[in-house]
Amino acid sequence: MPTTDFVSPNAIIPALKVNGKKQALQEIAAKAAALTGQSDRAILEILLQREKLGSTGVGNGVAIPHGKLAKLSQVFGLFARLERPVDFEALDGQPVDLIFLLLAPEGAGADHLKALARVARLLRDPEVARKLRNSHDADALYAVLAMPSASAA
Repeated sequence: MPTTDFVSPNAIIPALKVNGKKQALQEIAAKAAALTGQSDRAILEILLQREKLGSTGVGNGVAIPHGKLAKLSQVFGLFARLERPVDFEALDGQPVDLIFLLLAPEGAGADHLKALARVARLLRDPEVARKLRNSHDADALYAVLAMPSASAA
């Protein structure tokens, strides 16, 4: 499942200004709501519930908040590069500056897991993460995310 199946160029935030994890989640929930037509409150609620189970900060400055929405028709991704890293209670204790939001329909099952695995593999690649950190506009960030990288194949 290529990343371009669930993230579009208009779902990229190149320089998000936030002061913490909750604000980051609120901002990406609002942007996701605008793009999907879903309620930002519903999206934020799902993300906060997921964070209560354990941080989606997976390490190396990366977080992959995710959840399922009943009214969503397909898997949806949104990428945000933070202007300043924030504490995300990540597994490795490192602050997060790359966030990939993933939302899936209630009944998505395997598609949700495939998309999550794809994003995790992609962002775990140190070269991909470096390119994302060094790209400063939405088009450049989208190009990196859309790259079929050898290690993410």
